[in-house]
Amino acid sequence: MNLAFFTSNKNTNFGQNIFMKFFVFLLFLIPTTLLFSQDKQVKSIDKTIDQWHSDAAKSNYEDYFGLMDNNAIYIGTDKSELWKKEEFESFAKPYFDSGKTWDFKTISRNIYFSKDKKVAWFDELLDTWMGICRSSGVLEYEETQWKLKHYHLSVTIDNDKIGRFIELSK
Repeated sequence: MNLAFFTSNKNTNFGQNIFMKFFVFLLFLIPTTLLFSQDKQVKSIDKTIDQWHSDAAKSNYEDYFGLMDNNAIYIGTDKSELWKKEEFESFAKPYFDSGKTWDFKTISRNIYFSKDKKVAWFDELLDTWMGICRSSGVLEYEETQWKLKHYHLSVTIDNDKIGRFIELSK
């Protein structure tokens, strides 16, 4: 590589040293910037989902359903529970009004992103009144906030207990 345009005739190493330092700096800066940006987004989504669970526990109807997109889908643990947002709101409203909602505590969560960072999906383990549950969801960044598009909650059953569960559910 000819780096003569960076150097004078007196010291050819000076220009090469500056170029190499700048190049190394860029190699460090770009991945670091991307890492911090993604870490910020992960924290934002963690906070959003944690707040959503907290809003349910506190019977905060407006904020809980405000996080959900107008076309959101909620899939519950019962085989009949496949709700559009409006249907889920109707089902849940009496629970929120009475203050007898659910309180899900996150045990662990994984978050993934689309290439453009506008869509994220997650899976999580939850400590609930039903025992350990697993959920997954999809969020989309709209204007200034993440909106929940799809949420699926399921009860976990240990593999060695599945036979008894099948018999029980018949």
